[in-house]
Amino acid sequence: MNRAHIKKILAESELAPKKKLGQNFLVCQETVARIIELAQVKATDQVVELGVGLGSLTLPLARQVDKVIGLEVDRGIIRYHQEEQDLPGNVQLIHQDLLTHDFPELAATLGQRLKIIANLPYSISNPLLFKLLEIREHVDWAVLMLQKEVGQRLAARSGTKEYGILSVLFQGCSTIDNLLAVPASKFHPRPKVDSLVIKIDMRPPPYPDEVLPDPQLLTRLVKAGFGKRRKTLVNALTSSGLGLEKSLVQQAIGACGLDPRIRAEALEYGDFLRLSQQLASHLPTPS
Repeated sequence: MNRAHIKKILAESELAPKKKLGQNFLVCQETVARIIELAQVKATDQVVELGVGLGSLTLPLARQVDKVIGLEVDRGIIRYHQEEQDLPGNVQLIHQDLLTHDFPELAATLGQRLKIIANLPYSISNPLLFKLLEIREHVDWAVLMLQKEVGQRLAARSGTKEYGILSVLFQGCSTIDNLLAVPASKFHPRPKVDSLVIKIDMRPPPYPDEVLPDPQLLTRLVKAGFGKRRKTLVNALTSSGLGLEKSLVQQAIGACGLDPRIRAEALEYGDFLRLSQQLASHLPTPS
């Protein structure tokens, strides 16, 4: 589908890109073909597509895999595909909010860890990425089109300005590859920023953080550390509302062999893991 074709479909179907849903339709078929090629899908794959849109990615993907399970929140888009009957028989279209869908149940239904592909609305990128972390044991890989800055943050290394909460948390359970830069000109409507396609390969369980008494502890600690990233880690953690005494945090940081003046951006995943183990018995489980 090119830009003129997508505009024609939207006009004839009385559809319009919804700003609140962050809809930007990919209009370059060469880019679509490249994404599918770089995803390295197999003919036997059952792939979950997050956000079907007008089918620019769905249709060529369906020609190369066994099945596509397409999740789409927009009722107008669902109605369009039902009326047009334009999707092949190996595409299962489901009206569903991506952030509330039961992905573990879907994995159980398919009998395998999920393979995910998506042109994600920028507005839900961060919530969806945190959801992927929650369901990571049920995910094999995810190929995602993200706002360029978000994609760069995921693969960022410690000590850089891009390094942050998601950088640390994905470092512990996955490997991330930047696959393809996609300029804003490849979308309708044209967004204000460029995009980046990344591939997240989730490591199969067990994960290192499963040894923690509280599986949410690491995330809470990382968020607290980066919540005030200009402060030292000691000050960031003691002023984060976690209820930690400064002397306790200093002792834990010392036990991990870290400089007491260190900031969160200098810690690797393993450092946060060791620190969370030191502090585990002093942090209450959130209600």
